[in-house]
Order: sequence, then C-alpha cells, then structure tokens
Amino acid sequence: MLVLGIETSCDETGLALYDSERGLLADELYSQQEIHREYGGVVPELASRDHVRKALPLLQQLLASAGCRQADIDAVAYTAGPGLLGALMAGATLARALAFGWGVPALGVHHMEGHLLAPMLEKDPPEFPFVALLVSGGHTQLVRVDGLGAYRLLGESLDDAAGEAFDKAARMLGLPYPGGPPIARLAEQGDGSRFAFPRPMVNRPGLDFSFSGLKTHTLSTVQAAGGAENLSAQDRADIAEAFQSAVVDTLVIKCRRALRQELLTRLVIAGGVSANACLRQRLQAALAETGDRVYYAEPRYCTDNGAMIAYAGCRRLLAGQRDQAETPLRPRWPLQELAPV
Repeated sequence: MLVLGIETSCDETGLALYDSERGLLADELYSQQEIHREYGGVVPELASRDHVRKALPLLQQLLASAGCRQADIDAVAYTAGPGLLGALMAGATLARALAFGWGVPALGVHHMEGHLLAPMLEKDPPEFPFVALLVSGGHTQLVRVDGLGAYRLLGESLDDAAGEAFDKAARMLGLPYPGGPPIARLAEQGDGSRFAFPRPMVNRPGLDFSFSGLKTHTLSTVQAAGGAENLSAQDRADIAEAFQSAVVDTLVIKCRRALRQELLTRLVIAGGVSANACLRQRLQAALAETGDRVYYAEPRYCTDNGAMIAYAGCRRLLAGQRDQAETPLRPRWPLQELAPV
C-alpha cells in the first residue's frame, strides 16, 4: 500500500510517500519559522494561509522525487489533531479532496501518535512494549506503549511543555524563535557550575513534570545579572547551559523512573525536543548504566513532518481503518483515546 501523508498541525507543511513494502520513498518539508520569527511564536492565521499556498507545490515535488504518479497512491493520511484548527483544516481539506478525486480512502491521524512512531522509520526500530517520552513545544508526556493504539499515560507536564519552556527562556535571553536550537548552541560555550538551577518535581513521587518554575527561575537569574540588555555573551551562554541542563536532567530522571516503574528496558524519545543532542547523550549514558536502551528518529523526523503521518496512517489503514462521513478534526485530542489495532 502506497500512502500519501500530509502534516499541517502547526507551522510546518510536510508531505511524504510511504510504501508498506518498500518503506519511505520520499518526503518534502517546508518550515514557516522565518514567517513567525518576528512575532516570537506561531501566528495561527498566517500558518493556515501558508499551508494552503505551499501544499500543492510540495505535492508535485514529492511525486517527482519519488518517481510516482498520482494513480499510484492507494490512500491519503493527514493530521486530524491535535493542533491549530485552521492549520488542521488546511491539510484535511486538501487530503479529503485528493482522496475523493482519486477514489481512494482517507484517514485522519493523531499528530502525537505520528511522533511516537517516527523511530519505526529507522533501520533498527524498537519492539513493543516500551516507554515513550513525547517532548515538544506543545507536549511533554511519558506513555507506556504496548502496541499500536495501546497507550497508557504515565505522566505529563502540569503547565508548560519542555519545548515551550525553551522558547520562553530563549526570549528572555534575546534569542530567536524557536528557542531550542539557539539555546543548545549557546549552551555549548557555557559554564555549567556558575548558576544553580532547580530540577523541578524530581524529589516528588510520580511521573508528572512542571517547567513553569524553571522559567521563573531563568527570569530571576537574568534580572539578577543586570537584565537582558546588559548580559554579556558569557552570561547568556552560562544561563543557557544551566537552563538546558536543568530541563535535560529532569527528563532523564523521570524517564529512568518510568522504566523502573513499568519494568521495561526500552525507551523511545520523540518530538522536536528529542533532537536535542544534550538530551540524547545524557539519556544514552544514564540508560547504559542499567542496561536499558533509548531509541529515537534522525533529527529531520523529530520535528513535525509528513513521513511520520504517512507511516502511522499506513499502519492503521492496513488494519482496515478509514475516515467516516463525519470524522471531526480535534485541536485537543488525548492520545489515550485512540483505538488499539
């Protein structure tokens, strides 16, 4: 089965072709980061309009890259939620129109299930069951995964997601949006011993997260150093390193706790923050001590992309799932509400 995947949940327009026998054939991605950077975050109306402009040209590029024709496509998968409603509508409208015109089925896919399954695109994918850390700009969750659709929420952020905290800390330091990559680059030059940042909620039982206090601590540190306009380059690097280490250490501690609680040895990290090199290195080192293993997708498939939607859609389409006449879009959609396959 050859599936066209369309991802438009936020500020990336991603399309991909996944074949159930040959694997990923091609993918195309357009990022709107430059459009939204001057606003310091995603502007929903601008995001929706840009998806409409970019999706069809990307489809033509995708077909040419894969050496495929429209007639070769057996189904269309698209992101049905969670995400920005206007952005979801842009992708869903295109996907449903294409499927109708081509006479093939369409299927709405859960955005976070796409992220969760992205490591399955790698040459050495994890086997079920495993614990998944879904960590992005909108979500920070620990989930037990026993199979496709068999998800049990173990813990989640009670306030800001980790990616959102990176964005806000970057803004305090005068760094561009999105905040994760510039903080990571700056942290490489930082002195980790200069500032003491807390590891929130690690001394409490359970697997929930909270990053709002860490955001407040960052602001207090910036103000105590003279304010953002008076920070030296080294000040910024030292604060960036302290902030990143606090977030990463918190995630590592909770991941190890989740594996012990669930008596599992495999951890999957997915979502935009999973591309962070410091997080990957510290997780690998920490899990190696106990003989556990961490899996993740290559960086290009950590952020939003069409490949993960095509893959997740293909798995469910092969199981016989299809859109119904009134299948809704869901800007809010708990992962655990998905039906198992």
